[in-house]
Amino acid sequence: MILQWKNKSKLVTIVSTERRMTVKILIKDGHVVDPATGIDGVMDILVEDGVITGVGKHIKCEADDVILAQGKYVMPGFTDLHVHLREPGFEYKETIKTGAMAAARGGFTTICPMPNTKPVIDSADMIEFLLNKAKEEACVRIVPIGAITKGQNGDVLSDIEAMVEKGAGALSEDGKSVMDTRLYKEAMDIAARIGVPIFAHCEDKSLVGKGVMNLGDKSRELGLEGISNAVEDIIAIRDILLAKETGAQLHLCHCSTKDSVEFVKWAKEQGLKVTGEVCPHHFAMSDDEIPCDDANYKMNPPLRSRADVEALKQGLKDGIMDVIATDHAPHSKEEKEKSMKDAPFGIVGLETAFALSVTKLVKTGVLTMSQLVEKLSYNPARIAHTDGGTLEVGRKADIVIADIDEEYRIDASKFASMGHNTPFDQKTVSGKILLTMVDGNVVYKAEN
Repeated sequence: MILQWKNKSKLVTIVSTERRMTVKILIKDGHVVDPATGIDGVMDILVEDGVITGVGKHIKCEADDVILAQGKYVMPGFTDLHVHLREPGFEYKETIKTGAMAAARGGFTTICPMPNTKPVIDSADMIEFLLNKAKEEACVRIVPIGAITKGQNGDVLSDIEAMVEKGAGALSEDGKSVMDTRLYKEAMDIAARIGVPIFAHCEDKSLVGKGVMNLGDKSRELGLEGISNAVEDIIAIRDILLAKETGAQLHLCHCSTKDSVEFVKWAKEQGLKVTGEVCPHHFAMSDDEIPCDDANYKMNPPLRSRADVEALKQGLKDGIMDVIATDHAPHSKEEKEKSMKDAPFGIVGLETAFALSVTKLVKTGVLTMSQLVEKLSYNPARIAHTDGGTLEVGRKADIVIADIDEEYRIDASKFASMGHNTPFDQKTVSGKILLTMVDGNVVYKAEN
């Protein structure tokens, strides 16, 4: 059932990037989940001029819009620490505008685009370009991530401090690792001094070879080169040890192996500022489910073994793994129609992450809804040092409403993203985003 919406002047059916300011919006009788404040129950939320001004039972006021949310979950807008928007340079795959629309459709109100564009986001000018473009065209908040090295070539550091001053929220070489350990330590020293996190893509370049999927029985069956767990694990432990030495805040991106979970656990036990993320595809599917040489199943790191999948889910359950992020990586249809040997790595994820998380984690008892919201909203906002992840009074009204019981079939052809490359097309899932609000403005509303 779609949300009931009462408006004094007209019936509201907004699905656009145009922003309007409503004086007062009252969300009635939704199941509010906000781990930051400990709220987990039926409540009302009052929004005035884009700010949350009331959270409680039976709020009485005259409102311009009233959203009746009985039986639905009302949550802080999600933050995705790991997306690829492709602009500038690869606009045929995705643009800032279309990526932001996909984010809104998935319940994400803040997204952090990685710097591996063309040109690379490796300077203050490029950070400024991205933010200006986002201000003009994005319907969600954009927190850019700056490249650690110039051109992501791995040999000369970018001007880290200048990028952070312009608005970079984190540093990353995502798409590859900085293989020069001395240079990487120097970047971590700077990051620790100025208080900006490092988002690490853990991949030993010398071990990858021509690998395109997980090394195992399935890769041998399909006759494809495999990628071993050691490719990730070696760099993960290296980066953690560097974080220990430098005091840097380190976030491990798209963890896919059981040992990565153990490494993050060890780091937390040591009191290090280390966090880890898991992507929905890595806990939703294992490599033995790859049906054939289909590049929609090709991502980096690859789908791993069932043992790795179970370890990732347990890590999420135990609070070792802090974040669910998408690694949203759109590619063209033509690119993904090639063999896995020749196609690029990556799948889209912004519009499927919530449903896959509900279906594979909540409905199976791995996580409660409060734990899920913590990993989609509160924790990533805390890691990125953004003013989000909570429905606390006085905060900006970044809100998502969803029905976790509604079943539907994923239809990639209807994605807002320009990329339709997903192995989950036509899969039946539970958990539908009904409405996404940024600054009190509705940027997505599900169709009836």
